[in-house]
Amino acid sequence: MNGRLNFLSLFAGAGGLSEGFIQAGFRPVALIESDPAACFTLRTRMAYHWLKAEGQTEVYADYLNGGQSRSDFYGHVPEQIIKSVINAEINAESLPEIFQQVDPLLEDRKLDLVIGGPPCQAYSIVGRSRALNRMKGDKRNYLFIYYAEFLKRYKPLYFLFENVTGLLSAKDENGNHYIDAMKKLFHECGYETEAKTLSAEDYGVLQRRKRIILVGKKGKTTDFYPMPDEWKPDVLVSEIFNDLPSVAAGEGGPGPCHTKPYQGTWQHKANVRNDDIPVTWHQARPNTDQDLEIYRTVVDLWNSKKTRLNYNSLQDNLKTHRNRNSFLDRFKVVASDLPFSHTLVAHIAKDGHYYIHPDITQNRSITPREAARLQTFPDDYFFESNSGAPKRTPAFHQIGNAVPVLLARKIADKLQEVWR
Repeated sequence: MNGRLNFLSLFAGAGGLSEGFIQAGFRPVALIESDPAACFTLRTRMAYHWLKAEGQTEVYADYLNGGQSRSDFYGHVPEQIIKSVINAEINAESLPEIFQQVDPLLEDRKLDLVIGGPPCQAYSIVGRSRALNRMKGDKRNYLFIYYAEFLKRYKPLYFLFENVTGLLSAKDENGNHYIDAMKKLFHECGYETEAKTLSAEDYGVLQRRKRIILVGKKGKTTDFYPMPDEWKPDVLVSEIFNDLPSVAAGEGGPGPCHTKPYQGTWQHKANVRNDDIPVTWHQARPNTDQDLEIYRTVVDLWNSKKTRLNYNSLQDNLKTHRNRNSFLDRFKVVASDLPFSHTLVAHIAKDGHYYIHPDITQNRSITPREAARLQTFPDDYFFESNSGAPKRTPAFHQIGNAVPVLLARKIADKLQEVWR
């Protein structure tokens, strides 16, 4: 927590991006997020990092084991740690109050870096295709304007802006690309901006997930992009599943589970495994008999023919969706014998049909912990709800929306290496 460089995280979500920077040695000053459940997740994580630095991780383990309430757990850390997570929607009206909360947290230190990615629905190709007005006029299209206000106020040397690749093609009502408007605004704030599309599987994440990463640097220099070092481990997606206990649909829970011995290396190299802290959130959602029959069909088809299911090929009694022309791959197995999975998205909070477990004997969709591992969240990361009781849906939602931690760590490592 005593890292050399201080950063501010905007639109922080569950903290995938900020966790990667913390792992690389950056120090979080404040994390701003509008979702109350995600804010509790961030507070719990900030408390964990403080306790780890103080050699008191047994307090965190006791909390995960149910030995104390969330409020009692937060009482073990300085109030400033909890206050560093600011629950606020970033907009014109909220900015003055947000600044009032951030300024004291700086404690006269310089802010070196701003990171964050606004909600992606406005730029997502899928989001635009589903919206009646193709997201035209949606206020989320212009959140980058408020991002720029933080650059004007704190003048960090660098900033990092993350979003979906649809940002490259998204246009406003006049046919102008949003990304051009962003770069123009950031330039007016005193920053040159460079952008590249990065795919998580090139950096050790066992998931194909492409994101556009804009990096800005104060001044007029160019060719500064901190291109991360590639890592393509010679492992399969089975590394996600092998050591977790078998559970059927509806089994498991948010509390600790007993893992099996792990014989590989990827979990350690990716900073996923922590043998000293309980593994949580291995809870499978319940399913109808019809869903489970489809799941068996999907997994058997992959195991026998390495083929994905076309929805229209199901038996008539199993087909309940009226849409027979699109999203015909709506049931999909997370194949354990591939080097990376398909992209994890927030829709997993609604159902797990697109993320079926590869073990036909378990016959279920993946758990939040398995999803978190696909996103390279450490096993010691706990996902909170807005209430004191853990809830599976908010956990899935936070995980699905996150930046893979390892991708963020790789970018942060390179940025720290080239910092000047």
